[in-house]
Order: sequence, then structure tokens, then C-alpha cells
Amino acid sequence: MNVMITGGAGFIGSHLVRLFVNKYPDSRIINVDKLTYAGNLANLSDIEDRPNYTFVKADICDYDEMLRIMKEHDIDGVIHLAAESHVDRSILDPFTFARTNVMGTLSLLQAAKVCWESKPEGYEGKLFYHISTDEVYGALELTDPEGVESPFATTASSSEHHLAFGTEFFLESTKYNPHSPYSASKASSDHFVRAYHDTYGMPTLVTNCSNNYGPYQFPEKLIPLFINNIRHGKPLPVYGKGENVRDWLFVEDHARAIDLIFHKGKPGDTYNIGGFNEWKNIDLIKVIIKTVDRLLGNPEGASEHLITFVTDRKGHDMRYAIDSRKLQRELGWEPSLQFEEGIEKTVRWYLDNQEWMDRITSGDYRDYYEKMYAGR
Repeated sequence: MNVMITGGAGFIGSHLVRLFVNKYPDSRIINVDKLTYAGNLANLSDIEDRPNYTFVKADICDYDEMLRIMKEHDIDGVIHLAAESHVDRSILDPFTFARTNVMGTLSLLQAAKVCWESKPEGYEGKLFYHISTDEVYGALELTDPEGVESPFATTASSSEHHLAFGTEFFLESTKYNPHSPYSASKASSDHFVRAYHDTYGMPTLVTNCSNNYGPYQFPEKLIPLFINNIRHGKPLPVYGKGENVRDWLFVEDHARAIDLIFHKGKPGDTYNIGGFNEWKNIDLIKVIIKTVDRLLGNPEGASEHLITFVTDRKGHDMRYAIDSRKLQRELGWEPSLQFEEGIEKTVRWYLDNQEWMDRITSGDYRDYYEKMYAGR
């Protein structure tokens, strides 16, 4: 197949591009990325010269360019990850999120429709796969602040932390109830994808995932930000009392799930992808501190004094928790790593790749790779 992956220079996208390029040498992988602040071609330096990989710098909101790319590369499948994704930024600048996440998705859908409907085979063998978020479902009530035994504790990702923080979980049938400009924009894009399936018969898939963590994540997000701040002795800003709960998924497990769903999922369907792994923010932060201090050779707890409680974010949802058992039951996927193993692997990567982190935080990565690809 000729597969177009949007946002492939970003965090999740780069892991997916690498997986597809390495796993499917007979397929052509077209990475389309605008290279905004979170897009970094250094994330893919190890596969950039592979014969089955092509990078195209383009804005998904440019409909004519999306149509041109799909026709030129004879695209069979689209995996759409390109999005503005940081909630704090969406509160400050909702227009950018609406443009990229809603109009960008619509641009891709219409380009795919025109391209595929012009072929004799029509939609046969074609697929539009849209990656979304658990935040479109709104928030779950935090019914037991101390945690209860998780109903998912038997999965491969289970560890000594077998806690859930409520009795409800997001299902594929959960009603949408977005609370931030970010989640509202993603909810809208999900509806457009399903509308193209229902109206035009386009084969589509939607997945809603929980919080991802792992290597190559832009350091505005909690885990890489805190690893870097601990390394430099900077404050660790914690919203409110740190009692908000999130379900964490290792990014490579997410990429494996996308691969599986892309090849075996039922068109027109929705799948939730979660880590079966709930943590209060404050407890997660303490695990990060403990791991970073140990790997840096600091005394245990040496960096806990860096925790700084700050005013809570506007509209801050209390709890997200995904029930991924449909994906587990129908396609046989489950997380491969216990959380402690995933955090250890993640912290080690950031500490071992300090040059990558320093380039990101200084902004030098943008000029470097712009110049590198200018003549290509």
C-alpha cells in the first residue's frame, strides 16, 4: 500500500512512521507534516534515507496540496495524526485549534473523497483512519480518591499499581461532552470523519486514545517537561492539588495498536486505546522524581522540593479512564509494558538524549532541519 501519515514528524506520528517504514518495506510511507513547533525531523533521522519513505512538508489545511499529494503518490490509506494537541494552548488560541483540527481534517477527507472516487475501483482497498483523544468524552467523576482495585488489573500492563479512581470508564458508546477548545475541535473532526463514512461510503476508522508517554515527546507535556526540569533543578508546576487522574499509555504500544487497527479494524467502527493505567498527577510526578533522581545518582527524594502547586487550569477535567476491552477482545491487543518499565525506559531515553532535549528547548532544531531539507 501507499500510506500517507499526517503529523509524522510529531511525537506519536514519528513512532508510527518508524514502525511502518521498518515493518512494511514493500509499502511506501508518505509523511506529511507542516513542521510547526512540535514537528521535528530529528525524530526520524534513523529512517530518513530509507527507499520506502518520503517526507513532504505541507499544511493539511491546504486542500489543493492535499489532493495533489494523494494523486501524485497514489495514496491507498490515510492515517491522520496531525493536530494541535496541547490544552493550555487551546485555551489561549482556540482559532488555531479549530483551523487545524477541524478544517484540516475536512480538507483531508474531501481530498481523499475526490481522489478515490475518481478511480475505477472507487473506495475498494482504501481507508481513512483518524486518531482522536479520550478528552472528547468529557470527564469522569472521581468517586474514590484513594483508588479501588482496577477491573483491568489482569492485563499485561498491570503492575503493583492496580488502582482505578472510579467505577465508570469511557466506552466507544460514551456520549461526547468536550470541555476545552482542544477537545471540542477533536470532537468536531471525529464527527466529520463519521459523516463521510455515512454520507459518501468512505471506509473510515476512528480511535480515541488516552495520554501517551515515551521518547520524542515535545517537552511542553508533563513527563518530558518534568524530567528536564529535575535535571536542571527547575520548579515542577503542578495544577491545583495534583489530584486529577489520567490513564497513561506507552507510545510504542499505541503505535502497535494503530498498526493492528489499520490492517484489521472494521471500517466504520471506533476503537478506544488505553493503558489500563490510572495515576493521580501528584503520584505520577513522585514516580518521575524518584526515577530521575536514582538515574542521576541523587539521594532519594532530593528533587521533591521542586514541586510547586500553581493555580488550576480553566475547565480542568478531573478524571479520564478508557475501557479498551473491545480492542483487546476483537483484535487481541493489549499494552506490552508494565508502567514502571515504561517510565524507566522513558526517563533513560531523555537523560541519554540530552542533546535532543537541548535542541528542542532552545529552538535550534527548527533552523537546523529547515536548512537540511531546504535543498531536497
